[in-house]
Amino acid sequence: METGIVKLSSELLALFAGAENSNSLMPFTREIFLLDITVAGTTFCDSIEDVVTNLVPETILKMVRVPDNKHDQNAIAIYYENTRIGWVPRDLNLVISRLMDAGKAFFCRVQSVEKISNWNKIKAKIYMVE
Repeated sequence: METGIVKLSSELLALFAGAENSNSLMPFTREIFLLDITVAGTTFCDSIEDVVTNLVPETILKMVRVPDNKHDQNAIAIYYENTRIGWVPRDLNLVISRLMDAGKAFFCRVQSVEKISNWNKIKAKIYMVE
């Protein structure tokens, strides 16, 4: 389990956008590691090849709840900057979507990226912010 002081990065600071942004983080928080995932749906991201070289280990990814998704009412999109690179896997998103709906903040941190044929396999860790 990972605990301790988090080194600030430009990606992490970008999440401190202010109270008007529902996806922003508040200072003096701690990260709670929840899940290891493989980002789903990366092959459906038209601009994945434009951003995949930036997805180095420890890159912060934003998670955005998408309750009106026609395929999954518990959908959670994963973004690198302004590009949706994929989704939290459907079989793992129920509890996190309910916590997000209740106002809890989450983010992902890239662990690895592997190119397998035409697929970019992006492994990430999901954290809740307390």
